[in-house]
Amino acid sequence: MRVDTATRDDVEAIRDVARASWEHDYPDILSSESLQAGVDEWYSTDSIRDSVDWPRASVLVARVDGTVVGFVHAVFDTDRDEGNVLRLYVEPEYRDAGVGRALLEAVRDELFDRGAERLRAMVLAANDPGNAFYEHLGFELDGESEVGVGGETYTEHTYVLEPDTE
Repeated sequence: MRVDTATRDDVEAIRDVARASWEHDYPDILSSESLQAGVDEWYSTDSIRDSVDWPRASVLVARVDGTVVGFVHAVFDTDRDEGNVLRLYVEPEYRDAGVGRALLEAVRDELFDRGAERLRAMVLAANDPGNAFYEHLGFELDGESEVGVGGETYTEHTYVLEPDTE
């Protein structure tokens, strides 16, 4: 497995990983309408392309034999000197193989090297594996908020990692 900076050539593969992950992870959490609308809205080709091109964003992909099997999308908030992990997904068949950890560690290192004083990550509260993932990697629950997905509202947890807690 190799972790690389995403390019425009990776946009469709990122969309595919996102769709497969949402369909695997969220059928008992999101309505089918919210699931479809959320994927279409959050992972539109234009949205991913813009993120790949935006200098304050970091979009990394994990490849196995040249195929994208996971991605992480984060941004550096210069006003608050913090990195925000917006999305991290791994193809279901590649989970528990260290792909998510490798992606998170790579983006963590990049954002701390850019000057982030802490790293924040958001995950739906009902996504038990996602919450456990961040907790296992040293993140601490910092709060919760509401997020809209496909016209419906869901609770989202925010986790925080300080550089000295790695």
